[in-house]
Amino acid sequence: MAVYTHHLPTWKKDEVAEIRANAKKYSLIGLVDIYGIPAQQVQQIRRNLRGTAVIKVTRNTLIKHAFEEIGGDLLGLSKYISGHSALIFTNDNPFKLYKALEKTKTKMAAKAGETAPEDIVVEKGPTSFKPGPIVGELQQAGIPAAIEAGKVKIRETKTVAKKGTVISAKIAAALAKLEIKPMDVGLALQVAFADGEIYEPSVLSVDEMVILGQLQLAGAQAFNLSVNAAIPTEETMAPILIKAVREARGLAIEAAIYERDVLDAIIGKAYRESQVLSGLVK
Repeated sequence: MAVYTHHLPTWKKDEVAEIRANAKKYSLIGLVDIYGIPAQQVQQIRRNLRGTAVIKVTRNTLIKHAFEEIGGDLLGLSKYISGHSALIFTNDNPFKLYKALEKTKTKMAAKAGETAPEDIVVEKGPTSFKPGPIVGELQQAGIPAAIEAGKVKIRETKTVAKKGTVISAKIAAALAKLEIKPMDVGLALQVAFADGEIYEPSVLSVDEMVILGQLQLAGAQAFNLSVNAAIPTEETMAPILIKAVREARGLAIEAAIYERDVLDAIIGKAYRESQVLSGLVK
């Protein structure tokens, strides 16, 4: 046993050994934040990821012990361990793992003391509430409420919590009654390590449709540049020749160069011009 764990109880040594074994078995090891996720939901996520990824929940100190024993570049993950970290192992690439974990998230009501993930907005309009204490409760939470036509109505759209601010108890209670669920609850990837590289969520959170659109635009621009600059490639050779023939034909007609292929067009142009001139003279 390595020097890092010789002093640990047997069950802790077994935990570290399991982490080391999974680190050898799988090509990717990551850290996920499980804070605030009900145990039942964690079990459901495990079932959904079965065959794709393995989740290991253990103490942060034991995760650090395992990283120290494995050593190498994996030591760089230790600084990402925080709060309620858990390990995830998979053979998928980091981008695919990030996307899979995002799909595990569900919307839930906010709790007092939680941080708003985005601006939380209450839209104006009628509610299903009848007149009562709810009006005062909404107003105390900063939501402009009034009674109209026997129902409680939100008089104007209101941002009750800006992104990154702490949600107060009054706001949390009001949002719950309005059935507004701003919190994304699910496994949040803190970091992933694969092929000797560390991937943070900011790198992995790409919009596939945006990237696809950018690639399509780049392809179209490259195609147009190749055609307009007469740079022949397998894809642009035919359009370049067609463009050259079209431009050569146009030049021959405008300059009245009598070639067999454009003679009819030159005569037609001359006839149209003579008709216009005749009209002007008359």
